[in-house]
Amino acid sequence: MYKQKLETQPKKLRSLAQMEETGGEPDVVGVDEKTGEFLFVDCSAESPKGRRSVCYDKEARESRKEHAPQNSAVEMAAAMAAELLDEEQYRALQTLGKFDQKTSSWIKTPPAIRKLDGALFCDRRYDTVFLYHNGAQSYYAVRGFRVLLKV
Repeated sequence: MYKQKLETQPKKLRSLAQMEETGGEPDVVGVDEKTGEFLFVDCSAESPKGRRSVCYDKEARESRKEHAPQNSAVEMAAAMAAELLDEEQYRALQTLGKFDQKTSSWIKTPPAIRKLDGALFCDRRYDTVFLYHNGAQSYYAVRGFRVLLKV
């Protein structure tokens, strides 16, 4: 059924291809009850390899005086026509399996936190999902991001 929806929406099909190309292993994790859209999320065991070593957003990337990363999570997600997972979506994903046991993923950060130069990320350690904060301009080889695509 979602194949038919994808075939009639080439932009969504391209987004899904980009999720795969960057190592996201997208899969359908549910259906939006309000819109009937299928929810595709990155289901790779670790944060997608092709989306690591990025800071949170363009503002954070441009604020770095030295060693600025090539890209940011928010910019890359927008280029894929997808969106970062929020905390609730990230925690829901973790009910389907054990993700980010060695990596971490940036998540959608509330404006009040972002305004103070912070950003949020999550991971799974000790069989528990943790929510953390960091400066939005930070980036690490093991921190990437997961996206949600509605089709």
